[in-house]
Amino acid sequence: MSELSTEKRDTATGESSRVLRHALVDRLYHWLMAIAVFVLMGTAFLPILGVKFQWVEIHWISGVLLTGLVVFHVVRAVFWLEWRSMLIWLTDAHDLWQDMRHTLIGGATPLARPGKYNALQKLYHLGIAILAIAVVVSGLLMLLKIDAPFWRRNPYWFSNDTWGIIYAVHGFAAMAMVTMVMIHIYFALRPDEWYLTRSMFRGWISRKEYSEHHDAERWKT
Repeated sequence: MSELSTEKRDTATGESSRVLRHALVDRLYHWLMAIAVFVLMGTAFLPILGVKFQWVEIHWISGVLLTGLVVFHVVRAVFWLEWRSMLIWLTDAHDLWQDMRHTLIGGATPLARPGKYNALQKLYHLGIAILAIAVVVSGLLMLLKIDAPFWRRNPYWFSNDTWGIIYAVHGFAAMAMVTMVMIHIYFALRPDEWYLTRSMFRGWISRKEYSEHHDAERWKT
């Protein structure tokens, strides 16, 4: 919370005018992971499109870095973050149903405000988590097929059929990850989501944005 130590406070309520959403370490993780994912996508798909360069070493090094970031995030989420805030509860399912109903048929009933993360953000996080694990695990297994400074290639660990499954999982997860990244960028650029995008740069949202978009009972600051 040291990032908020110099901020102004409301003279009437004594409350901080800012609400910390993402600590510096979490923002650094997010942007390092974004860089790693973009490098992986570029080195994976540009050669397919005809752009020729020495991509294999860049690709596997980026993959190892992504693996380290994922492990770091899992450990930090379990021991230091409020990981339960990313679980999908029955209230989230109800909120999602209400949102879908409101989108399809309209209605005057105001939509429920979520906690720190809404149902769609939680579903997106779950999808990214599954794809990231699939990419990382299959990618680490594929390292057995290349020579690197700390190991020698051994492609005979698995049968051809098993290698086919590993490649299929890696390829499908990579293609799905491209779609997920496009969805993420789309929502990050939407005007109604700019306050969230800004928070990934500066770490906080305003008290007004917090009151307008979030339920204080579901996200206690």
